[in-house]
Amino acid sequence: MREEKIVFTKSSFETKKFAEKLAPLLRAGDVISLTGDLGAGKTCFVQGLACGLRVNKKITSPTFALIKEYLNSSNIPFYHFDVYRLKFLQEMLDIGYEEYFFGEGITVVEWGDKIAPLLPDEFLEIKFKRLSNENMRKISIISHGKRWAETAKNWLKESRKDLCTDINTSEA
Repeated sequence: MREEKIVFTKSSFETKKFAEKLAPLLRAGDVISLTGDLGAGKTCFVQGLACGLRVNKKITSPTFALIKEYLNSSNIPFYHFDVYRLKFLQEMLDIGYEEYFFGEGITVVEWGDKIAPLLPDEFLEIKFKRLSNENMRKISIISHGKRWAETAKNWLKESRKDLCTDINTSEA
């Protein structure tokens, strides 16, 4: 099952708030793949997600470290990967990515399309596109699997209440 929904955010603040609304719906073992050009909003989204998860550290992209690990106030691990500089999938195997993807934490991968063969069968894919208005983003939410279809539906329902986003739904 694969469903796609489109959201438009009008500022980095709104993108962060949108991500923050997803946080309460996440659970251990969840994997989220983020894609989009440089500056499209991936790290901004992760910052909002971390805020919603109650991670009390400054979130920056782990471009040179590959992964940063955080704990939230409930001691749930939050793993932030940035695989932009990854040259070979073997590098993910070498660091034991399975322990992160299938462990007790929540995993977010920037540039997730670069490691698509390693992503689990069920995951949330989010694509960012910067529009002609520098602050506006088109965010495509693609749920892979039944759990993510339901989670995305609930997330968008919650977001509609508090944000000035436009939400379109289509099946892919």
